[in-house]
Amino acid sequence: MHRFRIRLILALIASVTVVSIATTYFDVLAHRHVLRQELDRQTQWMGISMLPKIQQAARTGDLSTLASQVMLLKNSAGALGLAVYDAQGHLLANSGPAVVMRSLSRYPLRKAVQKNIEVSQFGSTGHWEWLQAVFPLDSPGGVSGSMAIVADAGYIRSQADAVWRRSFWLVAISVILIAVITAVMVSFFLTRPMSRFAERLRRLRTGRVQPADSSDLSLFSPLEREVETIAQSLKAARAAAATEAQLREAGEHWWTAERLAVHMRNKGGCARIFVVSNREPYMHVRNGRDIDCVVPPSGLVTALEPVLRACNGVWVAFGSGDADTLCVDEFDRLRVPPDDPRYTLRRVWLSEEEEAQYYDGFANEGLWPLCHIAHTRPIFRTTDWQCYQRINERFARALLAEMKDSRDPVVFVQDYHFALLPRMIKRARPDARVAIFWHIPWPNPEAFGICPWQNELLDGLLGADLIGFHIPLHCHNFLSTVDRALEARTSHEHLTTRRHGHLTTVRAYPISVAVEDSIRPQIEAHDGEPLGGTAHQPVPQTTSAQLLVVYGVRAEYIALGVDRLDYTKGIVERLMALEQLLEDWPWYRERLTMVQIAAPSRTRIPAYAELRMRVEDAAERINARYQTAHWKPVILIEYQCSHDEVRRWYEAADICLVTSLHDGMNLVAKEFVAARNDEDGVLVLSRFTGAATELPDALLVNPYDISAVAEAVHRGLQMRPAERRDRMRRMRRQVMEHNIYLWASSILGDLRELRLENEEVATTAARAVPAAIAVTESLRRKTA
Repeated sequence: MHRFRIRLILALIASVTVVSIATTYFDVLAHRHVLRQELDRQTQWMGISMLPKIQQAARTGDLSTLASQVMLLKNSAGALGLAVYDAQGHLLANSGPAVVMRSLSRYPLRKAVQKNIEVSQFGSTGHWEWLQAVFPLDSPGGVSGSMAIVADAGYIRSQADAVWRRSFWLVAISVILIAVITAVMVSFFLTRPMSRFAERLRRLRTGRVQPADSSDLSLFSPLEREVETIAQSLKAARAAAATEAQLREAGEHWWTAERLAVHMRNKGGCARIFVVSNREPYMHVRNGRDIDCVVPPSGLVTALEPVLRACNGVWVAFGSGDADTLCVDEFDRLRVPPDDPRYTLRRVWLSEEEEAQYYDGFANEGLWPLCHIAHTRPIFRTTDWQCYQRINERFARALLAEMKDSRDPVVFVQDYHFALLPRMIKRARPDARVAIFWHIPWPNPEAFGICPWQNELLDGLLGADLIGFHIPLHCHNFLSTVDRALEARTSHEHLTTRRHGHLTTVRAYPISVAVEDSIRPQIEAHDGEPLGGTAHQPVPQTTSAQLLVVYGVRAEYIALGVDRLDYTKGIVERLMALEQLLEDWPWYRERLTMVQIAAPSRTRIPAYAELRMRVEDAAERINARYQTAHWKPVILIEYQCSHDEVRRWYEAADICLVTSLHDGMNLVAKEFVAARNDEDGVLVLSRFTGAATELPDALLVNPYDISAVAEAVHRGLQMRPAERRDRMRRMRRQVMEHNIYLWASSILGDLRELRLENEEVATTAARAVPAAIAVTESLRRKTA
């Protein structure tokens, strides 16, 4: 670093010196030019003023007054001398320094006489410098001679030398200042940050990562970003290795992101995986003049990204960010994640009208209420259905373009937005292995029969090799719907259906959450030794008082609800249960606060706007009835909270209410369980959620029974600590063993196995046909 500092200072000194000399040189040239112009104008003025007198003297031949004229010019204007010549250039008279007068050039004399113009020329000899200005002498017969005025130009050199001297001292002072300032700046803004940076790399190498000070490397922001990426990658790798070690030590075989990636590399062969979903895994949004890349909250990204990273896959999704179009290539692709590109995101574009008809209309005003028993009437419009078909075809074209050069591709379609897509893909690419997961419930045949286009939807879904639902009930409902609506051979025993010679398997895959962080709380608590060198200490959880003080509320207990603002979530009924609780058990007043996070959703649909007003009215009514100076029963948070914010509420809550009227799974229940590293807290869970089949240790309720929900909350708050911990421990084990990575590996693994089974069946059949023909022919001959 010392040598670098010296080289940097010397380079700056050389640069400043060269620039200063060049600048001074051109300044001197410009200054000399200005001074010469001024002297030339002054000399012309002297010549014009003297010319009549000299012309008169030349006509009379009396040039005796020439010396007095020169003295007058010298005193008034600084002239050196004056000379008069005839037309042939012979000297008639002169006055001035002899050495100068002898050295005057003859060229200006001839030119002035010949062209009858004023001519100026600079000259020098020895230490003398002058300006020679020649004026023609007119007479009645023409030009009779010339007059030359010699002006002193020596001061021009003197002033130029003065400029050079000033420049020298300025350069010297600048060099000294630059050397000092550079040394100080290198020390403060380079040496010290680089020392901290080296220390951070050392800690990174030894596994003791600490949060970086953004001011340390502000001059090297690209390097800073790369170092942070490396730090996060190493942190994740170390944590994953520690988790695997803990699992091996405990004799467990839980699934992690790393295990899923390795599993897909080893079992998936060379097949690329293509995921199709409405929501994209990475979104680009404008932030002033900048563009930010954000990850929308989605468990799907957590589950599938390790798979796509492992096989260089492709994710096809709707580009919904307002800056998405600026971040793709000419084929609407980009590589993601931004800090470590490992797979391709292909964006598909929708107009506002198409989004309103396909997404808001058919998908969320039609299929969503159709599949949820929440007593909201589905709305089916022909224009919405036509748009739904067009968008499915558009996604199919985009997907087929991405699959063009892939052999035996694996396609994983997500949710009710793309019910027609499996058939479209299978028709164009019979070699593709296609699975679709239906993330919402599947109703009974009578309910689904309301849809005017149920046959088309079912036929589209049956193009898949594998259809996944959350729970077995939804699988049987689907098979019953197919059996009633279409000509197909269904088997409830084997959970299969065959239509037009294509076999589709239907299975239950309960989706879950990523919980590897929950089984290593001590690892996540601190990334390295503290400065004092003590052992790892767990990070203290956020207390309820710390969270509530922001809202000016003091309470002993927190009841938590986390939902999208959706009519299937039972938010209004939940608030009514809280009101019933405060009425039946008054001692919870000023002791219990219900925190309801209700992120706005599908705000353009009238049913959701109406629901928002109902929720706000219920919260205001309860608060108006029971609120005191430092307490209120309901805190309504109506914005999209970050993952960290929600996690803090999970950790601080005494009881979490998941009281959906109908839900395919509801991951909030599992997120709450996964977040409780303290193995405490109570979960009140609706019987009408898929999660209820996996979490029997929750307090299961009928969300329509307001009194029963209120009683369950009371029971949970009064439950003995030992019972709370036993229940939570069992639920946590269930969620850990059946996490999101097991879900992904199960679906993709079963899809691969089904394909192998079908290929074996086809091969066996192909071999059996010739043998059967031969036997038949032999019997025919014997009979004959």
